[in-house]
Amino acid sequence: MGFFQNLFGGAPAADLSDIIGRGALLVDVREPAEFAGGSAKGAINIPLGSVALQLQKLKSANDIVVFCRSGARSGQAKTILQQNGFTNVVNGGTWENVSRLVK
Repeated sequence: MGFFQNLFGGAPAADLSDIIGRGALLVDVREPAEFAGGSAKGAINIPLGSVALQLQKLKSANDIVVFCRSGARSGQAKTILQQNGFTNVVNGGTWENVSRLVK
């Protein structure tokens, strides 16, 4: 995986497609106004600044895909979740990327 994909991107498309296909919880970590402008079908909105306060909403998910506008905030969200014991989190990168993979 390239440097920038490690930094901002997410899982390779094939892996991400499989994870989404298994019913992963899709979490858009952009601000509500950004989310209102469009997101992946079935996604919930938990802005980055609220992720640590909303952990309970995520506890029952088998897999979690976080995403945003560029992949940077979702990378931070993944780190926050991992620091709180979540091992099933994938950075999906951009919302457009995730949206293309949702059936």
